[in-house]
Amino acid sequence: MMMKIDRILGRVLLSLALVGSISCTKELHDWQLKPVSSDLVFKDLAHSWDEGIPLGNSFVGSLVWERDSVLRFSLDRIDLWDLRPTDSLSGENYKFSWVKKHIEEGNYLPVQKKFDWPYDNNAAPSKIPGAAVEFPSLGEVENVHLYLNNALCEVSWKNGITLHTFVHANRPIGWFVFDNVPQPIVPTVIPPVYEKENVGVVDPVTGQDLALLGYKQGTVEKKEDLIVYHQKGWNDFSYDVVVKWKNVSGKCVGVWSVTSSLAPEKAISEVEEAFKRGLVSDYQEHLDFWNTYWKQSSVSVPDTLLQRQYDNEMYKFGSVAREYSYPVSLQAVWTADNGKLPPWKGDFHHDLNTQLSYWPSYAGNHLKEENGYLNTLWAQRDVYRKFTRQYFEKEGLAIPGVCTLTGEAMGGWIQYSMSQTTAAWLSQHFYLHWKYSADYNFLRERAYPFVKEAAQFLENQTEINAEGKRVLAYSSSPEIFDNSLKAWFKNMTNYDLSLTSFLFKIAAEMADELNLKEEAGHWSALRAQLPDYALDSKGALSFAKGVPYEESHRHFSHAMAIHPLGLLNWEEGGKSREIIKSTLEALEKYGPQWWTGYSYAWFANMKARTFDGEGAYKALRTFAECFCLPNTFHANGDQSGTGKSDYTYRPFTLEGNFAFAAGIQEMLLQSHTDTLRVFPAIPECWENASFHNLRAQGAFLVSAVRKDGKTVSVEIESEKGKDLLLVSPFDGTIIQRKTAPGERIVLNNVIPE
Repeated sequence: MMMKIDRILGRVLLSLALVGSISCTKELHDWQLKPVSSDLVFKDLAHSWDEGIPLGNSFVGSLVWERDSVLRFSLDRIDLWDLRPTDSLSGENYKFSWVKKHIEEGNYLPVQKKFDWPYDNNAAPSKIPGAAVEFPSLGEVENVHLYLNNALCEVSWKNGITLHTFVHANRPIGWFVFDNVPQPIVPTVIPPVYEKENVGVVDPVTGQDLALLGYKQGTVEKKEDLIVYHQKGWNDFSYDVVVKWKNVSGKCVGVWSVTSSLAPEKAISEVEEAFKRGLVSDYQEHLDFWNTYWKQSSVSVPDTLLQRQYDNEMYKFGSVAREYSYPVSLQAVWTADNGKLPPWKGDFHHDLNTQLSYWPSYAGNHLKEENGYLNTLWAQRDVYRKFTRQYFEKEGLAIPGVCTLTGEAMGGWIQYSMSQTTAAWLSQHFYLHWKYSADYNFLRERAYPFVKEAAQFLENQTEINAEGKRVLAYSSSPEIFDNSLKAWFKNMTNYDLSLTSFLFKIAAEMADELNLKEEAGHWSALRAQLPDYALDSKGALSFAKGVPYEESHRHFSHAMAIHPLGLLNWEEGGKSREIIKSTLEALEKYGPQWWTGYSYAWFANMKARTFDGEGAYKALRTFAECFCLPNTFHANGDQSGTGKSDYTYRPFTLEGNFAFAAGIQEMLLQSHTDTLRVFPAIPECWENASFHNLRAQGAFLVSAVRKDGKTVSVEIESEKGKDLLLVSPFDGTIIQRKTAPGERIVLNNVIPE
């Protein structure tokens, strides 16, 4: 291995020597910096990895911070994974029928040992970190600035040294440029510590010690101005981190790359090609992407805290979502740089986390970036089918609620990590993509086939009970009663019921749109067999019959029918409105004692759906003020010390951030009932607000302006020529119009004839 690395280094050094001194150090006279008020600006570098300046492109990422007075880049890549199988998720007892047998016998400990304990006690499978690059001490920092429009971090020191660094928008590399350096800068690659004598505490929430993975420490080879770190992982997996730099006339220009053996890219080749293209070319490519991204949509609200948070959320979304990337995992490309595995192993939690992460892609007009989620779910269907046949012994499509990079089940609390209705929730994203894009080909070729297969599984998995209702024999509701025997409900939970009902509903709607009338009727008939929602004595949604919501809980699993599924809609009035009202009153009555940040963001979306702008506004301000770190990362627990939650820990995960952005969008534009509403949930203090190119169902792009408490203009572009149904923001009347593809409608505080 050492000789091989030496030969590679020799070839690369020769090549770079020929091209690097010319193209790489070509002067970049203008960074084209476009500051905005939402930029992150600090007087010092963060002293913790999870407060670092985030840069990324969904494949690789960097956190810029300071450790022990030294500038540090924490480098990461989305496919750095230990994919060793969980031994207990195999064998004759790897079956839901075996689980049901133990439920019926009241002997649940064997199930916990087989399915739950390995997730807590075994380090792998898990996301793993990359490495860090450190630079010599450069003096006292004067200013740190993340330019959102440029996706670039600038650091200036009081001695005149400046740094500009960015992660290329579309390539697995990052650039760094130091100016006004009095002497050559020589970076150092700091690998994670995989071998050590004293292993830390085993805890999947705060992170298990990397030494538990059992890796032999990787090699770090340095020759002149090139460093190559090669790390062997489990089985045949390996990854590489390469840094190359040049010091010329008071300037240090460098490139880093992280690649894994799961992808075709090679870090050394990526660095070499970057030097050939040059800084100027790469930065222009980078700007081209971000200029296009920011033009997709924008919002303007009169609250500086919420505006800053929203803009940073959409920046982060652009940093972690791409059309052909893996989905957004718990921390995406910003894995913990603290000698531990990331919280909850950095995995793909499909019992809430991935779903919430894509909420802002729809109204935010970022369907292209959302495709990475759908493409992965589509590509991994064979893995899911194998899981369905093996574990549930059924045909159709079920998906593990906690997955590896490649879609394999990881275990954990199996009521949720192996939920029977996970695929139903994931199906909603195929449905929403179709509804917001009005793409008939996508409906025919992707959305309906995926939904149909998921519906076939639930048809096979459900059974008709003594009352003639279609139910699941054993049901659950995340994370009610944790992983105990009590967490299995004999009566179908509202969580499983609402997801099953929604799945049959959208399957029927899609089949009808495709003129598959017999199939549409079949799904509608199945839906009609489902029981009614379980309500408590005050008419609020319960977890299940006889199990009301009577204490604070972070996951609003019982209220899925309200949001995000929209099976119960406020504007329907009558019983639906009564149920929604009572359910939200119960959430407020029992309070946020055990809410996390994402709970507040989710609650804001619910409040917006009831046109309660004040309630949505209050919840979003609490999220931004109390549950986010200075760099806007969602830290789950209350960081303010003001008692907004008894959770005060700080494991960073992304779903709360993106649910917040969706909450802002819900306040400004709603179309989930196929009726378009502009500024439906605005608090009284928002006299002035506007948005540009938010997307509505039916493939409408909507822009609107509100001044002095009144909507003054609305512009609607019809991409596909669908029928428009709009509640006039001027007088509340209903505007109906048949549109043509590409037609633009402009309303200026008058009702068209």
